[in-house]
Amino acid sequence: MIDASIGDVRTGSLGAPNVVRAFGWSILAVMAAFLIDNILTVGFDMPGSSAALSGGGAGAWAQLAIYALGVACAVAYVARRPETALRSDARTITRVNAYLIRGCFWAVVFVGVVDASIAFMRIENLLTPFFNEATVQALGRARYVGLNVHFPLIVLAFIVAAFSRTLGFTWLTLLIVLAELLIVLSRFIFSYEQALMGDLVRYWYAALFLFASAYTLIEEGHVRVDVFYAGMARRTKGFVNAIGSVALGVSTCWVILAIGFHGKQSIINSPVANFEVTQTGSVGMFIKYQMAVFLAVFGVTMMIQFVSFLFEAVADIRDEPGHVDPASSTL
Repeated sequence: MIDASIGDVRTGSLGAPNVVRAFGWSILAVMAAFLIDNILTVGFDMPGSSAALSGGGAGAWAQLAIYALGVACAVAYVARRPETALRSDARTITRVNAYLIRGCFWAVVFVGVVDASIAFMRIENLLTPFFNEATVQALGRARYVGLNVHFPLIVLAFIVAAFSRTLGFTWLTLLIVLAELLIVLSRFIFSYEQALMGDLVRYWYAALFLFASAYTLIEEGHVRVDVFYAGMARRTKGFVNAIGSVALGVSTCWVILAIGFHGKQSIINSPVANFEVTQTGSVGMFIKYQMAVFLAVFGVTMMIQFVSFLFEAVADIRDEPGHVDPASSTL
């Protein structure tokens, strides 16, 4: 969990470079507006903010206004709290991001176990003793399972995440090992194998690598290829981290989100809108559409963490108090 000892850091005498704070919060506000804009366009058939200048009508202008409102709220937040230190904002953002990651972890655990169980019962014709015919048929349709099984489990996951204090990647790794072990035992001892077993392993593997990326950034666990970085002074590292966070980190995340959500037929929107399943169909799990969402989760959580990283880097440049060595922080 994020330890309470790295909570708010306020320095009234030093203050904070509010231009940087406004810039960082505006990035997050625009990202949130972008996601809302995409939901309205894909889910509610609105014209999209990009259509505002090409005759999209009032709806398009309303969607475009969401971006302006988001930036205005970000600037207003900074203006109302000018005494808040950069590290305080950075750690607030990190705590929120940790909650999002925890929620996603619990979601893939709940959905993986329940969906695999339903798939197994569907294949072995074990649903009939427990459900009526209409429900049995409905559980063979991905849209029904997604809306009536997956979504409630995801909501439950984020409720659990509010009380949990572990990011859970160790446990997710253990679940992957157990799932792989089950495949080996069932295949070579009992000569039994179903497509759902491979689906479950891929589902959890994808979640592990894409969800854990932001956590690894929190801990500065990503491999650095710059052999000179380790020997730099803290302020010099701050310059490197600040420039890299914006020029490489934030920009890369925007590319992922822009491509992933570009139109209704994009690589994220299309699978989700159609509750896409694998080629195995009803003999597999109905989770392929969620694996497309994992790309969005990766882009969003990394973007959030890069903004936190930017604030910490600028605080290091200014030599503000409260620097915490990632190796000594508690998650």
